Amino acid sequence: MKKPAPVESASALIDKLVAKLTDWRGKTLATVRESILEADREIIEEWKWMGSPVWSRDGMIAVGNAHKDKVKLMFAHGADLADPDKLFNAGLGGNAWRAIDLFEGDKINERALKNLVRAAIDYNQTKLKKKAPARTRAKEHKRKQ
Repeated sequence: MKKPAPVESASALIDKLVAKLTDWRGKTLATVRESILEADREIIEEWKWMGSPVWSRDGMIAVGNAHKDKVKLMFAHGADLADPDKLFNAGLGGNAWRAIDLFEGDKINERALKNLVRAAIDYNQTKLKKKAPARTRAKEHKRKQ
C-alpha cells in the first residue's frame, strides 16, 4: 500500500512561494510577512484558496498575494479598522475588505503595518467576545474583579 505524501506546513509553503518569486515581489512579500509575524507572537500562518498565504489570530487578519505588477495585502475586516497612517489604498469602497497594494519601489511602513495588524487582532477578539454566550461573558467579568 502506498503511503500518503507528507503534508507540508503552511509556513513551508509560504517559504516556497517567497523563494519562487525571485524579483522584487518575493522580497516585498517576505518583508510584509516578517512585519505581520513580529506584530504578535500568536499569529498563525495558513495556506488557503489554492495558494494564498493567510495570517490569523482569533480569526482571519490578512491574505497576501503576489500579482504580476504588485503585492496585495487584503485585510478581512479592514473597513472596521482605524487606519491613521493611510496604508489602505485599494478596495476602499467595499463593505468589509480593505487592501494595501505595494508596487515595485514602494517602501513599507513597518511600524504602521504592525499597528494595523494589532488593530485587526483587537477587532477579532472583540468580535469573539460579543459572540460568546452571556454565561461565558459573565464568568469572564467575575474573573476580572
